Amino acid sequence: MGTADQSGWPGPVEILNIDGTSEIVLICEHASNFIPEAFNDLGLPSEELVRHIAWDIGAEGVSRALSQLLDAPCFLGKYSRLLIDLNRPTDSPTSIPELSEATAIPGNIGLGVEARQERIDRIFTPFQQAVSAHLDARQKRGLPTKIVAIHSFTPVFLGEERPWHAGILFNKSFRFGRQIIDHLSRSTALKIGANVPYVIERASDYAIPVHGEDRRLDAVLIEIRHDLIGSADGQARWANYLADSLRA
Repeated sequence: MGTADQSGWPGPVEILNIDGTSEIVLICEHASNFIPEAFNDLGLPSEELVRHIAWDIGAEGVSRALSQLLDAPCFLGKYSRLLIDLNRPTDSPTSIPELSEATAIPGNIGLGVEARQERIDRIFTPFQQAVSAHLDARQKRGLPTKIVAIHSFTPVFLGEERPWHAGILFNKSFRFGRQIIDHLSRSTALKIGANVPYVIERASDYAIPVHGEDRRLDAVLIEIRHDLIGSADGQARWANYLADSLRA
């Protein structure tokens, strides 16, 4: 998937390894910083679109490598989260952000109802439907399933340094989350935190509460500091760290 339709909008989701045998299903909503030409970069200079505000730096590479290592299905978002955030409910104020970190997003300010709905219909809804259809099919077949969402975070946010190398975020899946933290902490010299630098909340998260908890599936979100996965070597290294922990 991921081809353009007749209107020129690229498909909003790329699915890897759909028949993978792992119990893990990977989701990477912020894999891309792509914004169609018609949006005129949302009024932002090009240097802003390679920053963390536009995507999760390195998350796509980690997800692709991890999908191969685990033989796991993987769902990659194909648009910048500045157009619409695939990990936010559509009624969240940060679904289509007017401000990201300290940067105003001119193309999102005063957005009309129709323009907002177009992004929901063309990007958000088909992505979530693709994930839902796969999870429904797995449950119908009785396949064991755990959801792992892959994200990255900026080392400094609004002037505040973040000391963790990675955070494992969970709500109801306490045991699964702690197992990953414990294994990563034992097998590496990395500083791994629980529910840092964010926490899972239904009002501001989508994948874990909706795709995971509403189906009573174990579900965690993994945040990796993006300076550690900005290169292919770093992405491969972290994919191996996570594969070892998820197998364990």
